[in-house]
Amino acid sequence: MNYQVIRLKDPDSPGPLKLLEQLKQKVIPALAQQGISTFGVFQGLFGIASNELYLVVNSESDTAPINQQLSGLKILATTDLVPTVRPLAHSPREKEGIYVFRWFKVFNKDVDEIASLSKQAWETFESGFDTEVQGLFAESDRTNEQGEMLLITWYADLNAWQDSRAPAPEARENFMKRHQLTIEATPVATRLVSTDATPIVPGGENKFS
Repeated sequence: MNYQVIRLKDPDSPGPLKLLEQLKQKVIPALAQQGISTFGVFQGLFGIASNELYLVVNSESDTAPINQQLSGLKILATTDLVPTVRPLAHSPREKEGIYVFRWFKVFNKDVDEIASLSKQAWETFESGFDTEVQGLFAESDRTNEQGEMLLITWYADLNAWQDSRAPAPEARENFMKRHQLTIEATPVATRLVSTDATPIVPGGENKFS
């Protein structure tokens, strides 16, 4: 299964409403006709601008560019990824809550070890908190010395995310080993946006302060 994470921006608006409307009315249906499924649309809580969204799609074949479906919107980044030990199912995400995108810069030779350490850590990590790892991805092309990985983790709310900063000793040990294998990490907190409705506060503002 091939994944693509697309970071989109509406440069003419302070919020994501027009961007979401284009995704819902035009982009997602056009991608579906090409056999490309939507894993999720995510609005930033912190870490990305108020007029940006993440669109995550997947397909059995190579994912197609979405440029031709966009009008007046900007693609900031497109990252082609493949799953490692998660997700276990490739269906669209449905749970309400917080989805943290954690981008890792890594040496590509360490990807398999990072995936193994993560899988071991989750055995105690997920049982201790109201959380579930949605996916751990690596770049599809690992020919370069360095690459990027993406961990997407669901938390029931920000309190669950805060509580998870103190995992069980077994998980902590594996997370520390994983940390030593990463060059740097950048977390972005988001929430899942339904493409059947528009559950976004006008102006792109969130009820978190």
